[in-house]
Amino acid sequence: MAFLRMRRVIPAEKTVAPPLVPAGCCARDYEQYLRQDRALCRSTIINYVPFVRDFLKDRFGDGAVRLSCLRAKDVMTFVQGRARHLHVKRAKLMTTALRSFFQYARMRGEITLDLGAAVPIVANWSMTSIPRAITAAQTKELLASIDRKSAMGRRDYAILLVLARLGLRAGEVMSLELDDIDWSTGELTVRGKGRRSQLPLAPDVGKAIAAYLRHGRPECASRRVFLRTKAPIGGFHGASGVGSMVRHHLKRARINSPTFGTHQFRHGLASDMLRQGASLAEIGAVLGHQHPDTTRIYTKIDLKSLQALAQRWPGGVP
Repeated sequence: MAFLRMRRVIPAEKTVAPPLVPAGCCARDYEQYLRQDRALCRSTIINYVPFVRDFLKDRFGDGAVRLSCLRAKDVMTFVQGRARHLHVKRAKLMTTALRSFFQYARMRGEITLDLGAAVPIVANWSMTSIPRAITAAQTKELLASIDRKSAMGRRDYAILLVLARLGLRAGEVMSLELDDIDWSTGELTVRGKGRRSQLPLAPDVGKAIAAYLRHGRPECASRRVFLRTKAPIGGFHGASGVGSMVRHHLKRARINSPTFGTHQFRHGLASDMLRQGASLAEIGAVLGHQHPDTTRIYTKIDLKSLQALAQRWPGGVP
């Protein structure tokens, strides 16, 4: 229906927006401040504003918003109540959003207290987790389950190979363009997290991409390598499209992988490279890590090296 409306085949749907309550109006003004005065990117605004709106609704409900009545206890109660139901990264994002909002309110003169200092700090110790990597056998089984006779199957097979062999992030796969592939030198240009790097294009990956470009990719003005198969034809709207495809095939193949996300392929590639004797610097270069500490977490899965460091238990083994 949205496609038909965009092509003006059918008239646009008439919708009446519900009236905003005072909390919604305040959140809208804050959103305009982030967009116009701070010039923040769209993704940051999308992440910040819902937390602020929820806080205002929790404190003032549908009534008038009086920011001058806020106290440190209100902030701490809200954060402590919500943080226990959120992932650590989302909880930290919530506290960042609230500090930004209180800075905005103080700049406008609506509060005089530094309520940003009252926002609790979410504990997030580095390297506390172990990378959850898909095994080589599971990756092989997943690739074998793809039907490469269809255009969608050729596309999905190529995407999965890029994830598994090159360790690209979902956003990097989504944003790949035709000009990023140098077929003469066998190199792939990757743009991600503010960096640009060249990776060797493995023969099986190049063969899969070429098969998709010749016999699966629909005709389109877009320069993206991987396109959606449903109208309107174009590149993926975001990295979530790649993630949805991965989840679909994992569930369809009934593979009991550690997660349903795309990052497990990066972890799997790093694990295989480590077992084959690659250094952390080499792994970091392939994965595009900007800091060595990011790669150091993979030392936790090198059990053979860790066993050499383990001290003998003085009490003996019972």
